[in-house]
Amino acid sequence: MAELQTVNVTVNGHEHCCTVQPRQHLVDFVRGDLGLKGSHLGCEHGVCGACTLEVDGRIVRGCLTLAVQAHGCRVRTIEGLSEDGDVRDLQDAFVRHNALQCGFCTPGMVMAAKELLETRPNATRAEVREWMSGNYCRCTGYHAIVDAVCETLAARAQMRGA
Repeated sequence: MAELQTVNVTVNGHEHCCTVQPRQHLVDFVRGDLGLKGSHLGCEHGVCGACTLEVDGRIVRGCLTLAVQAHGCRVRTIEGLSEDGDVRDLQDAFVRHNALQCGFCTPGMVMAAKELLETRPNATRAEVREWMSGNYCRCTGYHAIVDAVCETLAARAQMRGA
């Protein structure tokens, strides 16, 4: 059995000092050790996006990132984004467009869409579709998700006066 490692990490603004197995994945740490169940385990191969988390401002696949890699980092989960209100407009658009059904993929979709909104505020519909293609959804068929993200982009552009 591998020696436990100490991890100092700030999750959703709260500092944690924990010991973890060196091979424990970040999403398992967040879900199991911290009790934040919003991010899900899907494929466990980094393909589906259900485990998407934000580490130091960039989205990562929680099933491919080790908890020890987050040592000294700031991690945000869907719970943190929701508490901060950073994605309230996006979440409202998801509801308006029925862009969530079973909800399993929704946290990862929102995390990915948040990064798109921040890094590509002038994205076209095709760019939104391409960006969001890294997250799988079995229920909605993606059109509603793309509609919700595009609506949020347009609303934010209008607020900026663009």
